[in-house]
Amino acid sequence: MKKIGILTSGGDAPGMNAAIRAVVRTALVNNIEVMGIYKGYLGLHEGEILPMDRRSVSDIIQKGGTILKTARFPEFKDPEVREKAAQVLRIYGIEGLVVIGGDGSFMGAKGLSELGIKTIGIPGTIDNDMAYTDRTIGFDTAQNTVIDAINKIRDTSSSHQRVSVVEVMGRNCGDLALYSGLAGGATTILVPEKKYTKEEIIRTVMDGRRHMKHHNLVVIAEGVGNSDEIAKEIEEISGIETRLTVLGHIQRGGAPSAYDRILASRMGHRAVELLMEGKSARVIGTVRGDIVDYDIHEALSMDRPFNEKLYQIAMDLV
Repeated sequence: MKKIGILTSGGDAPGMNAAIRAVVRTALVNNIEVMGIYKGYLGLHEGEILPMDRRSVSDIIQKGGTILKTARFPEFKDPEVREKAAQVLRIYGIEGLVVIGGDGSFMGAKGLSELGIKTIGIPGTIDNDMAYTDRTIGFDTAQNTVIDAINKIRDTSSSHQRVSVVEVMGRNCGDLALYSGLAGGATTILVPEKKYTKEEIIRTVMDGRRHMKHHNLVVIAEGVGNSDEIAKEIEEISGIETRLTVLGHIQRGGAPSAYDRILASRMGHRAVELLMEGKSARVIGTVRGDIVDYDIHEALSMDRPFNEKLYQIAMDLV
């Protein structure tokens, strides 16, 4: 292996830069050239590729976002588009490719591997929605961002004795809502994996008021439904003033936590090792603290189990 490429794709996540840094410096230590591919698969398709050295990744481990930029490029599903991208890699002499992103990014990596390009995937997404790994890069930072917001919202909510509805990211995976809801002391947590009724929400809010709670906190994953309608119904039926806060893209930004920096560094280092071993179509994850790797086809076919025990703990501690 003499030359590899690296790109970030899909939504950005805190810790991506730490992973880029680890890949670049591990490769250089082993006398492997590194080419940075800008704007994900779109940039690969358009040939936006530049060499990277140690200085390229200096002073980035603490930065959120991605220095390689990212872009949505649904056209990459087209076999002809992927074939052109593979040809671009061959023209640049790139023998292996490290892809940092979510499941959509991994689908692109799988397609390139089928065209003879050695690919390794690193999971970078704040949703923590990859079934094969316990944690994805960015999840820890995002939940801490949510907790910081919840702490501030709780202060004003308690002062006015309101119900606060906080919407967090998570279309199909409720981990961000579950973990931050438990850590933030939420009275209700709504996630896509669990059914709920309006009556249950209202009953919890009213029970809290009867027990002299000064505030109620409802944490909702965006994939559950219309948060604005839920907030209005809570106020209408309970008679308690209710305010909705949609955290939005604030959850994606900010300096990565120490956990995410270390996880990203370990995964980036392992990605280069796998390419040096001649491996391809592998994705890297963490299971019970250990860095592991799986066949990309196997990983993408796995169903993610919902943490029923943690959900029950959250409900018991209301």
